[in-house]
Amino acid sequence: MTDDTREPLPETPDEAVGGPATAPTGDPAPALPRAPAPRAAPPYAGPVSGLPPQTGLTTDTAVFTEAYAVIPRTVMRDIVTSYLPGWQGMRMWMLARPLTGFAETFSQYVVELAEGGGCDTPEDDPEVQAALFVTGGEMDVTIGGARHRLREGGFAYIPPGMAWSVHNATRGNAGFHWFRKRWQPAAGIAPPDPIVTSDAEVEPSPMPDTEGAWATTRFVDPADMRHDMHVTIVTFRPGGSIPFAETHVMEHGLYVLEGKAVYRLNRDWVEVGPGDFMWLRAFCPQACYAGGPGRFRYLLYKDVNRHAPLWPLR
Repeated sequence: MTDDTREPLPETPDEAVGGPATAPTGDPAPALPRAPAPRAAPPYAGPVSGLPPQTGLTTDTAVFTEAYAVIPRTVMRDIVTSYLPGWQGMRMWMLARPLTGFAETFSQYVVELAEGGGCDTPEDDPEVQAALFVTGGEMDVTIGGARHRLREGGFAYIPPGMAWSVHNATRGNAGFHWFRKRWQPAAGIAPPDPIVTSDAEVEPSPMPDTEGAWATTRFVDPADMRHDMHVTIVTFRPGGSIPFAETHVMEHGLYVLEGKAVYRLNRDWVEVGPGDFMWLRAFCPQACYAGGPGRFRYLLYKDVNRHAPLWPLR
């Protein structure tokens, strides 16, 4: 026999004020899903995997003119990747290569290495120098027998004729930019020494009269005449600008690492964002306005510190 004597239930709010109790009906309302914690955007943009859907529009900002080219991130898809002999687990996007009558001094690749991927002899031309900039993952880069672990933002300069290798040190993919330029000898000038540093280790240099709105991260001493190319990172605060149309002999590769801007290329203004690439021939006018809300940064190549060749370099 059970004991029906029970403790009384606590009063409902209606009973507490003398009103009738109302029994709940129906299913309880589902709990609202908790919004996922915001994830920080990757600091360095890269290409897009896969292909766009068949429902996508074909209009884009991709353009090639007599003075400049824009290769937006949206067209850097699997279908335009390439491979190199002697590599394992590698694919790349070739962004720039010498073209007679356009830009003739350098090539620039975006390289993706699968887990375990790499190469023991990446360079087969003893006259070619290299600069590497890591955009994702970690890589072991050996230069002249010395091994270095490069992480996101890591930079390495490799002189011509020096043996080097690169291997992914990440579980998953790693990515980096690879600049190649034939080093141009000059009287009394020896090739540069290797450089290993990072974006985080180099203090940006503000441009004069800009109060820091426009600054350049210089991985190489600009006064070192041994170097005939510079690879830097240019940073603009929101609203910062190049306030005049730069027109100069240096060829440029500009890869947007983060943020957005409206960039003037020759006579045109083009909106660019993370992962877009701009390729400028010599003397192409350029200027920009950083659009915000965050900073605008791009990886920049230019040729410097040498006579203009009066005949084609070998």
